Amino acid sequence: MTTTTDYIAFLRAVNVGGRTVRMERLRALFAELGLGNVRSYIQSGNVFFSTGEPDRAALARRIEEHLEQALGYPVPVLLRTVDEVAELLAAEPFRGVEVTPDIRLVVAFLSEPLPAELALPHRSAKGDYEVLGADPGAAYIVVHLQDGKWVTKDMFGKGYRGSVTSRFLHTTEKILAAARKA
Repeated sequence: MTTTTDYIAFLRAVNVGGRTVRMERLRALFAELGLGNVRSYIQSGNVFFSTGEPDRAALARRIEEHLEQALGYPVPVLLRTVDEVAELLAAEPFRGVEVTPDIRLVVAFLSEPLPAELALPHRSAKGDYEVLGADPGAAYIVVHLQDGKWVTKDMFGKGYRGSVTSRFLHTTEKILAAARKA
């Protein structure tokens, strides 16, 4: 008996910087890989699907290779199960943070854990962001807008070699709700 897993693929570099792909095409590319129940949510590269593939890392590589071949540019894919995203949100990583018009709460999905030398919590020298905490698959960031803009680089230090894609907390909550719909 094959067990299927419901995943959310958080894609990086989709519909930014001139790299445009319609969600219908993106869903078709996932379906071409034999993935089931393929759906998407908003234009920023969030794809839901189910699969019996037991090797998550191999699955992510296969999706990345297929997307790069079809789209002509690399698209890092960060896979999380629906349950993992639910657990992440249930842990309330931003509990106690006061939201103001100049503060954004961000979940950064990580392909690799943060470097051990990055002491958490970590506040940038400019005070434009704080990494409150992290687990192996995500970091929890409070962004302090500067002149209404979110300008951050090398949040995890130059030593971080993994892929990262970020979603606002409220968007992550909506993604989870959409993923749970049949």
